Amino acid sequence: MQDFTPDPKRWAALALLCAAQFIVILDTSIIGVALPAIQSDLGFSASGLSWIFNAYVIAFGGLLLLGGRLSDLLGARRIFAAGFFILTAASLLAGLANSQESLLAGRALQGVGAALIAPSALTIVMRLFAHNGAELGKAFGFWGAAAAAGGSAGVFFGGVITEWLSWPWTFLINVPLGLLVLALIPALLRKFQRNSGKVDWFGAITVTGAMATLVYAIVTIESVGLGSPQILTLLAISAALFAVFLTTQVIRHEPLLPLRIFAAPNLAAGNLVMALLGAAWIPLWFFLNLYLQQVLGFSALAGGLALLPMTVTIMVVMVGFSGRSIARFGVKTSLILGLMLMAGSLWMFAELPLDGSFVANVLPASVLAALGMGLAYIPATMSGMAGAKPEETGLASGLINTTYQIGSAVGLAVMVAISASGIAHSVSPTTERLLAGFQAAFLGAGVTAAIAVLAALLLIRSAPRQSEVPVG
Repeated sequence: MQDFTPDPKRWAALALLCAAQFIVILDTSIIGVALPAIQSDLGFSASGLSWIFNAYVIAFGGLLLLGGRLSDLLGARRIFAAGFFILTAASLLAGLANSQESLLAGRALQGVGAALIAPSALTIVMRLFAHNGAELGKAFGFWGAAAAAGGSAGVFFGGVITEWLSWPWTFLINVPLGLLVLALIPALLRKFQRNSGKVDWFGAITVTGAMATLVYAIVTIESVGLGSPQILTLLAISAALFAVFLTTQVIRHEPLLPLRIFAAPNLAAGNLVMALLGAAWIPLWFFLNLYLQQVLGFSALAGGLALLPMTVTIMVVMVGFSGRSIARFGVKTSLILGLMLMAGSLWMFAELPLDGSFVANVLPASVLAALGMGLAYIPATMSGMAGAKPEETGLASGLINTTYQIGSAVGLAVMVAISASGIAHSVSPTTERLLAGFQAAFLGAGVTAAIAVLAALLLIRSAPRQSEVPVG
């Protein structure tokens, strides 16, 4: 049994873990503004440039499940430290890159490090605060706020660094941050009990190959088309690898993903809702940025600043209100309310006009979306980890991170295709055609959020207040 004596350093440890979450999310957004400078210096083609994102996403999404399992078997603190060592070294490699190959290798290794950090950090949060449901809810609030802050800070700092320094510093900024985190780990994070067992390496290889192939197919749909032989082949390979993986998980004595974990109350439903949440939220963020720049004429930096009210709102809601909402109304009610607000905001975005203004049109809908995300994210995370045994909290955290990443990738790919179809079928001038595509994407994301509401309503089980917070 795990020792549930409260750790006197738990809040300082949480600050370190939130800093880690901030850095991981920062890495996904900080280079966006720097892409033109990278293209100019290293000679990337327009299509090749997208792989600066894709290399990270494929490694991150493909290895999350393994990262979670390793946290259970080898110790969450050890895997957390290993992830930061890899992330720091990879950031140095990417920042010093003088060729396309070395930059992409650095980005892929950053994804490997992040895949170890994300589930191990969430596992540590669960174990530090499992003794008290109110404290765990508050800790989750800070955790979610750190992610929101990292996403917006990446857009802002990416513009500042690119304009005042140079693009390599969008990577090199991680080096001192990573070294600081590594130095603080021994002082702030205690060791947790390791679980006995072996790593199912065959299962890890097959599921990582399946997810990496799936993500690779998703991120290349835009360039080659959904019905192309390349995409169909990749999807078939991914499906075959998933089938092999599931078969081996049934027959192995110590599988990577014990399928019995899905029998835990709300775990499977929570992961489904989390995937739908990512599929609605990431396209919202993506197309709102495009609307600001390509329709309203904002600069990249101004567009990033325009997204700051969303970030501030999410942080305030997650830290100040989400825990209270869960305590008063329960996980299910809070989750449904948040998803409904997000769906409503997306319908507002689908009505954005060609001559709109930030204050009148963008700000109200973006704040409503932030309220929805702030209320929904923590209950979705709790539901997706609910009922997991103490020795499987790392696996559960890897799983919930994986479903969010896969849902985000699939949702964005689908909404990009919907947007392209809306543009192609419009006979209006260029800007109006772009707007038609964006509106179609927002509407599609709104439908996704509405499906998430139905899934939460029908599949998430209500529970007594004290039992809604998982204990690990």
